[in-house]
Amino acid sequence: MERDCTKYRTYVKILERELVCAMGCTEPIALAYCAATARSVLGTLPDRIRVEASGNIIKNVKSVVVPNTGGRCGIAAAAAIGVLGGDETAKLQVISKVTDEVTGKLGSYLEQTDIEVSLLESEYLLDMIVTVSSGDSHASVRIANEHTNIVHIEKDGSVLFEKAVTGDEEDEDAPDYSLLTVKDIYDFACTCSLEDVEPVLSRQIELNTAISDEGLRHDYGANIGKVLLKTGNDIRTRARARAAAGSDARMNGCDMPVVICSGSGNQGMTASLPVIEYAHALKADQDKLLRALLISNLVTLHAKSGIGRLSAYCGAVSAGAGAGAGIAYLYGGDEEDLAHSIVNTLAISSGIVCDGAKSSCAAKIAIAVETGIFGFEMYRNGQQFYGGDGLVVKGVENSIHNFSRLGRIGMRETDHEILLMMTEK
Repeated sequence: MERDCTKYRTYVKILERELVCAMGCTEPIALAYCAATARSVLGTLPDRIRVEASGNIIKNVKSVVVPNTGGRCGIAAAAAIGVLGGDETAKLQVISKVTDEVTGKLGSYLEQTDIEVSLLESEYLLDMIVTVSSGDSHASVRIANEHTNIVHIEKDGSVLFEKAVTGDEEDEDAPDYSLLTVKDIYDFACTCSLEDVEPVLSRQIELNTAISDEGLRHDYGANIGKVLLKTGNDIRTRARARAAAGSDARMNGCDMPVVICSGSGNQGMTASLPVIEYAHALKADQDKLLRALLISNLVTLHAKSGIGRLSAYCGAVSAGAGAGAGIAYLYGGDEEDLAHSIVNTLAISSGIVCDGAKSSCAAKIAIAVETGIFGFEMYRNGQQFYGGDGLVVKGVENSIHNFSRLGRIGMRETDHEILLMMTEK
């Protein structure tokens, strides 16, 4: 792929836009960012907070531990820590610099502050409005479609900022994700100048490896990574354990940042850590690893972009397909190997539901990575699923479209039922 062509520049821009640092699960962090921004607009510490959030935000904030809150979970904790100690200029790292002193004040602030939470009826799966008040003054901030996409700011009835909420993209300058295809992803990964992508990929290797190490060293959640390593130490098990351990730590309050993918730290770790582990085992050089990570990240984004940021469809499945494709490349696989590995993976594990961010995400990640590896191993051994096998149709792009349709449209009612069950008293 020529460096100066539109598609090449688009792929680089997609990577720069997607592979960003975040501390904590992205939904509570987005809520903390929204609250911190509202507090900044208000200009003083509020004594009342009202949070209106779409069902998928409620689902993904309900059970995950928010970093720097003393082990607290939920919407009230996320909004309160954003108000009390968040730095709104840091976006997805909004609470990364919260001090122990601020954390120590959180309990009394939660007790003394009137925090109201309600379901926001919205056509957008990712949507939230945080309104903060002090005396007769109030400020309101709305985020929609993307975790840091502020679309409305208001203070005391005056609109300070507003833009239309359209489609699933953050702004008019968003890259064209429809240009992603497996054929062109493979071409780009094989031919791109690594200097154009090395900064974001090296940061992904460094940060995601560090939090995986942390998850294996200490006690987090259900310790899925550690459990896996007790069952064996082969490369396949280590790859699953690495990704799961990062999620163990992140879902249970670890304050270390990760490089996300498709708006998700779990997807960022699933797409990267198994590929890194296989590269080490195969003694691949740094260039080979970076190109494999290009494939894994871009395939993840391609498989997930047709579904949307949030869904009842577990995003780890898409990232597992990406990891399988990256591993196929490390073994010398070409475009055809990648395509069949992806289809095999999606045919097996699509349908795992997302019932919010929490400890069991690590186990789902382990399953997704296993399926990605198995999808590749199937094709390497001359086996594959064919058009007509369930949702599989002829052509990798057609199959990706089908599974995207399943996640985006077919599982809408599933998403609704999950939310009802999670919020029933």
